[in-house]
Amino acid sequence: MAYDAFEDDNNPYAAPRTSEFNDPSDDRDLRDVKYGSFLGRFAAAFIDGIVTNLLGMALGFVTGIAMVGADVDPSEGGPQVLLTIMGILMAWIYSAGLESSSYQATLGKMALGLKVTDLQGRKVSFGKATGRHFGKIISAIILLIGFLMQPFTEKKQALHDIMAGTLVVK
Repeated sequence: MAYDAFEDDNNPYAAPRTSEFNDPSDDRDLRDVKYGSFLGRFAAAFIDGIVTNLLGMALGFVTGIAMVGADVDPSEGGPQVLLTIMGILMAWIYSAGLESSSYQATLGKMALGLKVTDLQGRKVSFGKATGRHFGKIISAIILLIGFLMQPFTEKKQALHDIMAGTLVVK
């Protein structure tokens, strides 16, 4: 048996044990957690799609009126790029903003009684919600497998949940 100095408890340079990071005041019992179902999450995403499309239409309408007022040709490349960027920003702020708020859910998730938490059941930060939002791109790019794997994981996590360290709970 080889001696490994970095696993010796008396070595000041040894890696700390994971138990040293546990905060007993923040232990939550996650054994009785009910995770969001595949169909529930799908329905929430469908509702969120309707909401973001309505928001996008309103944003496009206001932007279109502003372009007409400024005598800008909407068929030019510049306005199209601007509208695309505005749509991406709107979807990101909607998703990450609501999931990191005290609601912990988008409107679709709220309608179905779902919340987004970290792995300890706490509210997620805006940064973590942002990572989760943009992680959905990877879940989609790989032929939606990142979404389809959700029912088969232990904590019912999709790929973007695993990457962001989040859970969707009922």
